Parts: sequence; structure tokens; C-alpha cells
Amino acid sequence: QVQLVESGGGSVQAGDSLRLSCAASGLTFSAYAMGWFRQAPGKEREFVGAINSIGGATSYADSVKGRFTISRDNAKNTVYLQLNNLKPTDTAIYYCAADYRPYGGLVRALTYEYDYWGQGTQVTVSS
Repeated sequence: QVQLVESGGGSVQAGDSLRLSCAASGLTFSAYAMGWFRQAPGKEREFVGAINSIGGATSYADSVKGRFTISRDNAKNTVYLQLNNLKPTDTAIYYCAADYRPYGGLVRALTYEYDYWGQGTQVTVSS
């Protein structure tokens, strides 16, 4: 079955960096756009960013643009989220998700458009 497993979360200070990874199995990874979402306590899950299936297009939420970077390694079936200059408002559970879009193109930002989800990894940023 399809599995998405996130790792790399932790507790850091404001201004620090983290690199999250999401390892995928049970699917043709190169046929899926990969997204990152986050959910803070008491809030709805929100889009962070996404990368298309061939790594040629990315999109980011305005709140993370210029600080977060998504990349993927199709040979390793892994997508990454580099988080720089972290702020306390970035505290959340971070989820990766897979969206079947084998021909590249633009990525999507709505949760219901994604087919598979990981279990999440906690990121806590203190001031």
C-alpha cells in the first residue's frame, strides 16, 4: 500500500533551520506532484508549498515564500522541505501529500486534491 513517511521535525529556536523529508513507497513517485501542508493547534490544515512530478514547477504560500524551499529526488522517492529563518508562527504538524499528476504542469494547493497523506512531523519554534 501507499506510504508517505515524514521525518526531520523537531524543536528549534526562532531563526533556525530544519529540513523535512518525506519518503514515499507503494506508488510511482515520479507520477505525483508532492505537496507540504501544515496544521497548527486549533487551525485548519493549510498549504505550505508543492512541487510538480518532474520538479520543474513549485508554488509556495505567501507566508513561507523566500524562507522555505521544496525539492525532490525521484531516484530516492523522496521530497524535501527546507525551512529557513523559522518563526514561532511556523509551529505546526507538517504533512506531505501526493497528487497524481504525471505530466508535470502546475501544482495544486487544496487538501481534497491530494490522494495520499503522511502521518505528519511536529515542528516547534520558540522565540
